[in-house]
Amino acid sequence: MPFFGDYYQHDIYAGRSRRWGKIAQAYLRRCLQLARSASFDLVWIEYELFPWLPALGERLLSGLRIPYVVDYDDAIHHRYQLHPNLLVRVLLGKKIDVIMRQANTVIVGNTYLEERARVTGARRIECLPTAVDLERYRTASTREDGIFTIGWIGSPSTVEHLSLIRPVLADFCRDNKARLVVVGASKVGQDGVSAEFRPWSEATEVEDLLRFDVGIMPLRDEPWERGKCGYKLIQYMACARPVIASPVGVNREIVEPGVNGYLATTDQEWRTALETLRGDPDLRTRMGRAGRFKVETTYCTRVTAPRLASILTRAASIDRTPA
Repeated sequence: MPFFGDYYQHDIYAGRSRRWGKIAQAYLRRCLQLARSASFDLVWIEYELFPWLPALGERLLSGLRIPYVVDYDDAIHHRYQLHPNLLVRVLLGKKIDVIMRQANTVIVGNTYLEERARVTGARRIECLPTAVDLERYRTASTREDGIFTIGWIGSPSTVEHLSLIRPVLADFCRDNKARLVVVGASKVGQDGVSAEFRPWSEATEVEDLLRFDVGIMPLRDEPWERGKCGYKLIQYMACARPVIASPVGVNREIVEPGVNGYLATTDQEWRTALETLRGDPDLRTRMGRAGRFKVETTYCTRVTAPRLASILTRAASIDRTPA
């Protein structure tokens, strides 16, 4: 029961303005979905029932003794707690705390989010990493030329992180006849960089990833970024591509320096990592295989789905008899 339809994601990637009529319909539809929940054994919520409104829906479920599990792979609490508008901070700053505390189980994607859930007094916390379906991810190269390709995949809201290493990318691409391929975002903040921009789609994303020689994930070391779960790194590694990432949050767990990629903070560290990988195709192959193996053993649905099924089954089996 998605809150928005596919149109919402398409609008974001196309840079179109919000469709307020459809957004209003989404809130009404969610009210109708909530009314049906009395017949459910369990409600599984991603983040929150009603974005930008108090936790009334979750309180209602709790009051009716309908168990719910809430799932986080982003630091959504910072959306409200750190909002520049004082009114939002006052009215919604504790919203996610309430949702976590009243949930039967809180599922989190990393230790940063796990600690937040613990602070709220959540009764049961399960750390389950972000995972991909390996059936979708091949490892064979689809490269058509010999140009060293640095790849990034993401959304228009996160492409700004590439500006953190723009001078490095500009110099490296110029000096080494390399290129940057950006999937899912437009030409924002990449002046001076030899870059190719491609629209994102589920149907073509794996083909795009397979054209990378290395996948990158620069991040600021700030609260929102510390709550990220490294999805793009896992995608790169699923395609057997080495990675370079900022040592922020869960990136430090996903990336094993010298094994499946490198962690880089300074411009020089980024430059050295790029030069090392460009100059050693065999190293890229070994690191890619190591990354793929790590996804196979930790970050794929074959591993996480049975755990998730067990978590949901247990949550649905609690006693619902009124106290």
